[in-house]
Amino acid sequence: MSERVQKLLLKMNDLKIDAMLIGSKSNRLYMSGFTGSNAMLYISKSKQVIITDFRYLEQVKEQCKDFQVANQGTEGLIKTALKMAQEDGARYIGFESDHTNYTTYLELSNHKNFNFVPTSHIVEAFRQIKDEEEINRLRQAERIGDLAFSHIVSFITANYQKGLTENEVALELERVMRTNGASGTSFASIVAAGVKSALPHAEPGSEVLKQGDFVVIDFGCIYKGYCSDMTRTLVIGEATEKHKAIYDVVLQAQLAALRAIKPGMLGREVDQVARDIITKAGYGEYFGHGLGHSTGVDIHESPRFSPLDATVLKKGMIMTVEPGIYIPGFGGVRIEDLIVITDDGIENLTHSSKELIVIK
Repeated sequence: MSERVQKLLLKMNDLKIDAMLIGSKSNRLYMSGFTGSNAMLYISKSKQVIITDFRYLEQVKEQCKDFQVANQGTEGLIKTALKMAQEDGARYIGFESDHTNYTTYLELSNHKNFNFVPTSHIVEAFRQIKDEEEINRLRQAERIGDLAFSHIVSFITANYQKGLTENEVALELERVMRTNGASGTSFASIVAAGVKSALPHAEPGSEVLKQGDFVVIDFGCIYKGYCSDMTRTLVIGEATEKHKAIYDVVLQAQLAALRAIKPGMLGREVDQVARDIITKAGYGEYFGHGLGHSTGVDIHESPRFSPLDATVLKKGMIMTVEPGIYIPGFGGVRIEDLIVITDDGIENLTHSSKELIVIK
């Protein structure tokens, strides 16, 4: 029995739950290692089972050494799970209320012999603290990101005068990350040039990179199930004093936050460090998102660095630190690193230069 299952059983005991159904893909992956698309975990004191269909039976045996496998057959996931609960003599069945749609809830409700207990954020709370294996996977994912960024700077330098588009840059990023061991991207890469760089979540398109553009490049990859995340901002051609001034404010805000982070702080306190610098420089209205978020099997996990987050930071938490300034009609800057909280500070997993890169 894995340590993660043991922790879950202790929590179930506290909640007086006899068995737990886990259907969300990310929580299934965290608890079992299963990467397939159709499955449900049934966990009780006597059984730890992955219920799936014929397509994944051999995959489960390969990926999930701590779990038994059961074929849902024609009965489906829930009926198969509840048969196991009946065999266990389980009466109180926990389910993930945050990840259960109405159709599934109705199916559960049809089984009157059980008491169904809605639960929220149980496995997600476990996921906040990463163990050494998880940190190593994130470290490698970010290393692939660093390699990709180094390549993309050269790629843009060699090609932008030929009419290079945002889409072409995004495609090249993905190609390089996959070539270096990634299984995919953490999210759809953001490559935003010119006035589009003022859109924090701009989608790359057919826009051509041109002289005088800020270019925000926000990207990440998946390595062994774990998501990296980093952002750098470039200038094409020549950086004006306005480019330099905005970039420097964002950089100083990020560096100050990185220096401040330590266990025991609240998420909102870290956010405030960077936000105060940007506000003092006169750009407070142009920094409209939180300073960062955790990553793991999902690209956005808790806790967060935001004005509202009161989570106490602990060793082993993985966080992004990504202040930005976004000026409509002109452009924007974001600088993002991925860090792990240590005993007395941080380890920065991102090693790409943060000096303003000007593509000539």
